[in-house]
Amino acid sequence: MKQLANLLVLVSFSLFSQYNYEPSEASPFGQPNPEAHKQITDYEAMIGSCNCTSTRINQDGTWTEPESMTWTWKYILNGMAVQDQTLKSDGSHSGSIRQFIADSSRWYVHWYSSKTPSTTFPTWEGNKKENGNIVLYKDQAAPNGVEGFYRLTFYDISKSGYKWVGEWVDKTETVVFPTWKIDCTREDN
Repeated sequence: MKQLANLLVLVSFSLFSQYNYEPSEASPFGQPNPEAHKQITDYEAMIGSCNCTSTRINQDGTWTEPESMTWTWKYILNGMAVQDQTLKSDGSHSGSIRQFIADSSRWYVHWYSSKTPSTTFPTWEGNKKENGNIVLYKDQAAPNGVEGFYRLTFYDISKSGYKWVGEWVDKTETVVFPTWKIDCTREDN
């Protein structure tokens, strides 16, 4: 009987030790897996929770009043990907799953929302730039039909927080029309 108990303990330890990089009591936001592509650390400064304010552009070109939200980031898939979630004061919540695909040397970001459920998720793709900004693109025509992108940029990234802007840009990125801004300050975590 004692041998069976020892075997069960050994099997349990080996099973649980396979997922060392998942969120846990010791690491509530997970950890980057050392076997992941080095780009897994592109989002490192954002891992954890931030208190943020979000504002969008109105039809008349003015900006909405700032809305409070919490933006939380963690490593998932045993430290091989990143997931984020926003909880907004208006009850609309959203999130993304971010995976780096080596074949294209890009991040692919799949976005989902409680306000607009979908059978297929919109996907942005892009990279961290030399200046430290993370820039992601999704093809999107302007309301007048001009081809372009919806560009998402994380900037001023530090351990104390970050900023984010969503903008429509033309294909040459000379026409830039911001539509959404978020400013985040790190919670103590």
